[in-house]
This record gives sequence, C-alpha cells and structure tokens, in this order.
Amino acid sequence: MTETGKTSGLTYAEAGVDIDAGNALVERIKPAAAATKRPGVMAGLGGFGGLFDLKAAGFTDPVLVAATDGVGTKLRIAIDTGLVDGVGVDLVAMCVNDLVCQGAEPLFFLDYFATGKLELDNAARIIEGIARGCGGAGCALIGGETAEMPGMYPAGDFDLAGFAIGAMERGTDLPRGVVEGDVLIGLASDGVHSNGYSLVRRIVERSGLGWDDACPWDAEQTLGAALLAPTRLYVRPALAALAVGGVHGLAHITGGGLTENLPRVLPEGTGAEIDLGAWALPPVFGWLSEAGGLAGAELLKTFNAGIGMVVVAAADSADAVETALREAGETTHRIGHVTAGAGVRYSGQIL
Repeated sequence: MTETGKTSGLTYAEAGVDIDAGNALVERIKPAAAATKRPGVMAGLGGFGGLFDLKAAGFTDPVLVAATDGVGTKLRIAIDTGLVDGVGVDLVAMCVNDLVCQGAEPLFFLDYFATGKLELDNAARIIEGIARGCGGAGCALIGGETAEMPGMYPAGDFDLAGFAIGAMERGTDLPRGVVEGDVLIGLASDGVHSNGYSLVRRIVERSGLGWDDACPWDAEQTLGAALLAPTRLYVRPALAALAVGGVHGLAHITGGGLTENLPRVLPEGTGAEIDLGAWALPPVFGWLSEAGGLAGAELLKTFNAGIGMVVVAAADSADAVETALREAGETTHRIGHVTAGAGVRYSGQIL
C-alpha cells in the first residue's frame, strides 16, 4: 500500500513489455542497418517511417514492385538449436529473390520481429542477419517493427516477416517474350532454403536423430546447423544476367519445387522439358528422400532439389547469360527448354 492507502499502480514493464530493452535493441542494430545504405536512402532508423528517393536511386520512369514473406517452420529449428544468426538472411532472400523474378531491383527492406519476451542478444543476432541479407542483395534496411507480446509466444519463441520494395523501369517487367525453344538455366541452391521444413522436421523425427547429432551427409557439422544453411541470394547474379539481355523469365524455386514454380513464368500453351540428369542431387536431398521414403515426384514438388532459381533465356543468348551468371559466382546447369504444351515434363531419374 502507498502512503495514501491506495494500491501501487502497475507499469508496462510489470505487464511484460520492456520499452527500454526495445530502445536498446534499436541502438545496437543501427550500425548494421547503416551498413546497408544505398543511393536513394533518405533517413536512418528511428522515425515513424522510412524514406526513399527513387530519383536518387537512378530511376526515370519507375514501376514499384512489392513482396512479403516469412521463413516458415525453419524457425523452429533455429529456436530449438539457438542458431538464429542465419534466419534473417533467409527472410531477406525469400522476399528479394521473388522481387527480381518480376524484373525489379530490390531497393529497401522492412522487418517485423515478434516475441513474447525480448532477449536483446538473440534479437540483435537475428536482425543483424537481416542486415547481412540486405547487404548481399544490395537493398537497404530502412525500418521495421519489434513487437514484444507477452502471453502470445512461449518462452524463447519468435516469428519473422519481411517486406521488400523494388523498382524497374516501365516496360521491363518479367516474364516477357517466353517462347518454345527458350533455354532453362538452373542456378544451384545452397540446400533446402526456406520451404518444406514441416516435412523436414517429420523426417528428422522419424530418423531418430537430434539437432545436435552429427549430420549424416557432412559429419563436420551438426544436423541442425546443416539444415539451417541460409537461402541463397540470387539478386546480383540475376541483375547481371538481365543486363546482358535475352532473359525472358526468372523463377524462384520455393514451395512447390520445379513442378509448381516454373509454370508461373510460362505463357499459356507452353510447358517445360527438364532433364533430371543435368545436375547431381545434393546430399541433403538424397538423405531426406531415403530417410523419409519420398517418391521422386514428391521430392520435386516439395523441395528445390538443388535448383534454387531457373533463368529462362533466348536460345541465341543462353551462352552469354550463363557466362554472366558464372562470373557473378553462380553454379549453373542447362536443365532443359521451353516446349509446346502445358506442364513440366521430366526425363531421367532424380534419385
């Protein structure tokens, strides 16, 4: 009781929300966000909104493109292992890889981070990962929201969402001009990326292995660490390929695999023929297939199977496009071509 005989008033902190911790997080991540600054950024973190000048970014007649995504149940592995440093890269990649498939250059990014109780170090590691992803994609981290919501999340849990804005000059949107005979160039993935993890977790449970056990296909790291390999950022190589000319479409191979994502860039009445022998199935997918008893069709429809993006290029430009991609650091495979008739058809064996 107080001297006046009234019960002491509650505070927001006693209700479980620590505003001081949120402010401390903003101060800690400011250097990481500042490192992502690019032409067009007008203000740093801390305002009520982020400002971006399209003219200063070099655009004459721009069309804006927006994308939003999350990381899915891959977060469960990051939370359970404490290996949270890479999921921010995943978050950025899932958004900006989609943007570039429309023909857009990613310009800026905003994140939404929600948790029951803000743990400063963990939160900073996650958002610093987001900043690394932005740096790798050439876009600026200009804002975000950190939501501390007691009672909404179990201890240690968190969720992430990302929002990316890009731009392109009017009339350069993709897909554009895809025709029968166009060449399909597959870009190698860095693992499972950020889709299919509900199935991954079921397979691991069925195998009897734990996240801290040695990885079956790479004994130098744990299973959890191997499965948390971040999604590859394809933005800079894709933009380099677009600069060469002759790129008719780009397909980000996410949930639905090659089977569902490639048709998204093909005009009505066209399909694709894919040679499954054109690339080697990465060991992670071989293990998932064997441990989960997956049929080849299920593997191709759930996971990227080693191909994280497909570039659709004119036949007479394919060599130059592939050279640009390789010079930008990509491992490429000629995996097939565009055909008449709808759907994706496979030849050869994936397993």
